[in-house]
Amino acid sequence: MPVTIDDVRHVATLARLAFSDEELEGFTSEMNAILAHFERLREIRVEGVEPAYRILRRTNVLREDEIGEALSQEDALANAPDQDGGFFRVPGFLPES
Repeated sequence: MPVTIDDVRHVATLARLAFSDEELEGFTSEMNAILAHFERLREIRVEGVEPAYRILRRTNVLREDEIGEALSQEDALANAPDQDGGFFRVPGFLPES
């Protein structure tokens, strides 16, 4: 079922878009070309073809979690621009009441 200029005008109205008559004619022909392409895709035989969820076959590349040695408090704070009492000090971000 081809798209008519009235269909395109209706969708443009719903989207609150304004187009000239030439633009509406252009969109109408473009939409019909897109729909014709989808019709051609329907002709492809896909019986027995497994659906592809990804283009590339990938496996999980994550490593297992392992407990390692933790940083000391001194090492963690070594490059902190501001610290207070063994903690990182950051600018306030909540509005004052």
